[in-house]
Amino acid sequence: MDRHALHIQGREAEAGAGASGYLTIDLAALRRNYQKLSAAVAPATVAAVVKADAYGLGAQQVSKALHAQGCRQFFVAHLAEAIELRSLLPNDTQIAVLNGLQPGAEITCAKANIVPVLNSLEQFRRWSFTAQKLGRVLPTVLQFDTGMSRLGVPLQERTALAAVLKDCRSIEILFIMSHLACADEVDNKQNADQLAEMRLIAAEFADLDVCFANSGGVFLGRDYHGALSRPGIALYGGAPIAGRPNPIEPVVRLDVAVIQTRTVPAGTRVGYGGAHVTSAETRLATIAAGYADGLPRSLSDRGAVFFDGVRLPIVGRVSMDSITVDITALPEGTLSLGSLVEVLGPHQTLEDVAEAAGTISYEILTGLGRRYERRYR
Repeated sequence: MDRHALHIQGREAEAGAGASGYLTIDLAALRRNYQKLSAAVAPATVAAVVKADAYGLGAQQVSKALHAQGCRQFFVAHLAEAIELRSLLPNDTQIAVLNGLQPGAEITCAKANIVPVLNSLEQFRRWSFTAQKLGRVLPTVLQFDTGMSRLGVPLQERTALAAVLKDCRSIEILFIMSHLACADEVDNKQNADQLAEMRLIAAEFADLDVCFANSGGVFLGRDYHGALSRPGIALYGGAPIAGRPNPIEPVVRLDVAVIQTRTVPAGTRVGYGGAHVTSAETRLATIAAGYADGLPRSLSDRGAVFFDGVRLPIVGRVSMDSITVDITALPEGTLSLGSLVEVLGPHQTLEDVAEAAGTISYEILTGLGRRYERRYR
């Protein structure tokens, strides 16, 4: 048996169960990333953002691994996510809901011992009323808008909120927070503008701890850290700062199986719409993933996969369940049914795929579909 046949046999053995794709999630790397981020902000504490099923990687596995590493504060986007997470983690954890609460959800939130991030005076009043109704002091995080115009108490409500707080004994404010809009761009002036506004708010609401830095904010310096930082993408291996070497370990690897190979002559149309036409005799491989699996259609004729470090460009349009790649650069017979090609791994990062797709690493990571077999290391 020649070297290529042995190599292919090895790849098939690696595939094992014969799945069409394998998403490997390195929980040890995740924990090391948490350690690195914790060291970067010390003596501040690091919370973990595990919204959207831990950015698509599995909130159950990710949160338990981070809890084992010492993380005790978690952020999600929606109450339903928090309730599910509450059932998975010990009672020593604090789970906060970034989007706050919809009217009518307050009792459910309080009974589940979940912390809402309140973004308006109306949400605060509803939470305060719930505390009085239950006869309990309820915890919260107050979010302020410092210039992103997305979520948070707006400037025109701050005076009224401060007045309400003077007489409020039913709410415990754990942190005041805001969100950086441009933290991944170190030289963007908006970072300094938001920091200045956050300092004004901290002075207006004195003696309250600040939660400010997201993933990029961790690397903007100590002024941005506050008492609690809350990274998201950096935990999962995404680059926190654009245009700079990534200081964070990769956490995910994606390998996808070959369905079929063929050799076609020059002038052959490939894929939907005949959008790609071969200019010479070409060897093609069709792989078992597409835009339904989180590989955007915008990768058509732009993106690539890899095999043993060799770049294999995508040709034609990305389909719902499959992608065709040009494998002419490999020796004939290298790939066959069941061979695995690298979509994410040592030769292609989240940022590489995102750039080719004209999007951001967050969208690639959170879009990785449920049809891959997930393997936790």
